[in-house]
Amino acid sequence: MRKLLIMFSLALLPLFASAQQSSVFGYFSFDEVLHAMPAYSIAQQNMKDLKTKYAQEADRVEKEFNVKYEDFLDVQATLAPSIREKRQAELRELMEKNIAFKENSQRLLDQAEKDALAPLKAKINEALHALGTAKSLDFIVNTDGGNVPFINPEKGENLTEALKNALK
Repeated sequence: MRKLLIMFSLALLPLFASAQQSSVFGYFSFDEVLHAMPAYSIAQQNMKDLKTKYAQEADRVEKEFNVKYEDFLDVQATLAPSIREKRQAELRELMEKNIAFKENSQRLLDQAEKDALAPLKAKINEALHALGTAKSLDFIVNTDGGNVPFINPEKGENLTEALKNALK
């Protein structure tokens, strides 16, 4: 284990040496750039509309279930045992379908959001590649998520505004 650690450290030594000599990097906020894109607000509006449609359908089936359940409660005492069991089974099945619909709806909404944002993320990555190449940067860091708590602005270049302008 110790040997592996030493070998790994030696393998990274040239990277650290070159990084100290001429490390030029950029950094940016992916979320800030994404939210500044004109197509982002369109994608968000489309997602809001889709969520509304799913919510309306979920409300409709929930109301349908509630009506059937209330009807069952009103007459259950007068039903023969076999009919009561049949209606209970129908209600359970309807409830299970409603639960499955809600779960499937959430999965479909998540996928729709990924699909809607995929072209925007691809554009950001293309712009990053072009900007990084044009500025001869060694690498570009995304500062979102608190993964990079400190960047010395004298050593790196904030590319957020340049990316926003490039993607308008």
